[in-house]
Amino acid sequence: MESCGTAVSCTPAAFLLLHLGLISSMAHQNEFQTGLAGGEVTLNCTGILPDSKLPRDTVISWVYHDTLLWRMEKSNKYWKKPTFITGRADIKMQYKQLRVWNLKLSDAGIYTCEYGPQKVRTSLHILKLTISSDGHFLQNEVPELILMQNSSSPLPDLSITLFDSNNNRVTPELQNKSRQKYVVNLKKLEAMDSGTWVCQVHSDSPLINQNISFAVKVLGFQNPDLERKYATVDSTVIFSWRLNSQIIKWKEGFTGQLNWKQQESASTHELLDFNVTAQGQLHETKKSSNFLFEIPERKPESTIEVKLPKVHFNHSGQYQCQLEYQGRHVQSKIELVVMKVSANPVGPLSRGANMTLTCQVSGPLTPNAYLRWERVNGTEMDSKNSKQHEVKLEVNISAAGLWSCHLIEDSNIKISFHYHVEEAPVWINYVIIGTSVGGSLLALVLGCLCIISGISWQRRRQRAKRMAQARQYLLENKTCQCQHWLKK
Repeated sequence: MESCGTAVSCTPAAFLLLHLGLISSMAHQNEFQTGLAGGEVTLNCTGILPDSKLPRDTVISWVYHDTLLWRMEKSNKYWKKPTFITGRADIKMQYKQLRVWNLKLSDAGIYTCEYGPQKVRTSLHILKLTISSDGHFLQNEVPELILMQNSSSPLPDLSITLFDSNNNRVTPELQNKSRQKYVVNLKKLEAMDSGTWVCQVHSDSPLINQNISFAVKVLGFQNPDLERKYATVDSTVIFSWRLNSQIIKWKEGFTGQLNWKQQESASTHELLDFNVTAQGQLHETKKSSNFLFEIPERKPESTIEVKLPKVHFNHSGQYQCQLEYQGRHVQSKIELVVMKVSANPVGPLSRGANMTLTCQVSGPLTPNAYLRWERVNGTEMDSKNSKQHEVKLEVNISAAGLWSCHLIEDSNIKISFHYHVEEAPVWINYVIIGTSVGGSLLALVLGCLCIISGISWQRRRQRAKRMAQARQYLLENKTCQCQHWLKK
């Protein structure tokens, strides 16, 4: 073979070789595309003319690996219809694009569009994300997330980033990792975590940047757990648990119950049970006949509510509302603290006497809470505070008036019980001795017993005048002894 002697004489040959290489690269194109299981993709037949401009004798076909999927020749077209894709694919005729929906992991592989000398190979990479419990959880549960991938090429190493419904980045706990399957645990869920989450999947080679959205629904309470309520004896208390089932559009049925126990170690008493249908209808049934409570007829939607019309001291304790769904349960507690006040001795306070007032709450106090007795409009000397963790506070008093016991927590008065101490009346005896003159005067003596009782110190002068008149009358009529009671 004769070699080229000059650069000029070699130019046509070099140009021809470059031209043939360009045609060859154009005839075989490789593309990469990512699809999500359950979703759909459209694979392009890159470089093909619109349907209206194609020559009639153009032959076009789509092949999956070595399996013919579709072919068009002289405007005659037919589907090979392989079983793995039957009913899940069609052709967009204008540009002969292959559309596949309801993708499966097994759909990953090489799809080739052939027309004339042109071949466009698309490597389809499938990702599948699943979440435990189909995305339906109760509060405090930990979801499990599984990411799987499939490809005809070696599987890449994926990085996973998660964002919750509030667009806050969440760091998952990796449980298991292989190139094919990644298993991670999320955080404990709260009711506010309901919404759309995003899983970002990334790979450098091949280049993958895929956002996968998934729904999370967390059934629970809008109340904080272990809420505390305060009440005085004989007052009215309403317990209310606000469910979030309507807010998150929970389309599943679930049940629940309301229980009460006086102490943590005490036996539990069921007050009512309820069920909520998939349509959101709430049905309640009272279970206790010994515990006096009411179910209000009018209350907010998706709310469990009970009313104690007259609180007793032994009504204190924990009221627990529990939700149950598919064998799992979550609960929210409200603790009732009841205050009562007593006096010893009971009754009005005599002048110069003492009385003991006792204030008591039904349960242990938090470290930052205490009891305080004080006299309304009194001085600092008329007040007393309990020591830490004391649930009973006594105060000895010698002054009548309005006394108040407060339960104070974090410098805030949570509840007060006002007790009015009355001043006792003072009685004075007067005895007058005379001679009985007959039974008719006995009635007059009995009548004079009530002449001037109940008169205050402010009317003492007026009362003394009336008593002198009455005494003179009795002496003149020679009546027997007569007693007069004077109220100061």
